[in-house]
Amino acid sequence: MPRSKTKKIPVIESFNLTPGRIIAKKYEVISFLGSGWESEVYLVKECTTGIERTAKLFFPHRNPRDKALKFYARKLHKLRKCPIVIQYSTQDYFVYRRQSISLLVSEFVEGELLGAYLARHPGKRLQPFQAIHLLYALSKGIECIHSVGDYHGDLHADNIIVQRVGLNFELKLLDMFHWGAPSAENIRTDVIDLIRIFYDALGGKKHYSRLPQPIKDICCGLKRSLITKKFRTAGKLRLYLESMQWD
Repeated sequence: MPRSKTKKIPVIESFNLTPGRIIAKKYEVISFLGSGWESEVYLVKECTTGIERTAKLFFPHRNPRDKALKFYARKLHKLRKCPIVIQYSTQDYFVYRRQSISLLVSEFVEGELLGAYLARHPGKRLQPFQAIHLLYALSKGIECIHSVGDYHGDLHADNIIVQRVGLNFELKLLDMFHWGAPSAENIRTDVIDLIRIFYDALGGKKHYSRLPQPIKDICCGLKRSLITKKFRTAGKLRLYLESMQWD
């Protein structure tokens, strides 16, 4: 009996959608926002309401049977009560070069990527007091994710949107990485990443030796074993920051 042929999934590395293009018969492309290993992200506008959204377009060879899209949709829905997480709206499809392309639609968050925000500061770094506020906002946000037994998995300066800065940072997270089912190791990795962001925001290795001791006590020299022993979850880190002593 002849074997059935497996349909080859086309390799698409970029969509290059231009402003004004209509996709899924309901969204007008406004601008390109960024790209990653599995997708491109665009700012779009609903044709009927004028409401701006974010559309994440998955490369078909990175999204067989919509596996990646379903992961994102389910995870965003699970974390919908966490203020730091972007809100999921819906999923849709459009045809590109005779290929059905899956897209995930979510809220559009105005703001600046943390990496760009840091680059605008003198020396491209924050002073300790500012950095503590940043870390506190991040730890509270990630604590909410950890409290429902989940994790982010890909925390870095270009996955964090800074919406407003005053005494407090208001932040939103972009993307989520799928390292498998939630585990204690995933959660510990999130905490390691939080400390790394804090360390880098302070100027990294170049300025570390001159930082106050209370700051060094948080960074733990970036030693994973010391960090995970001191801060097992983002909640532990948040509590530590609320009670830390300054000289």
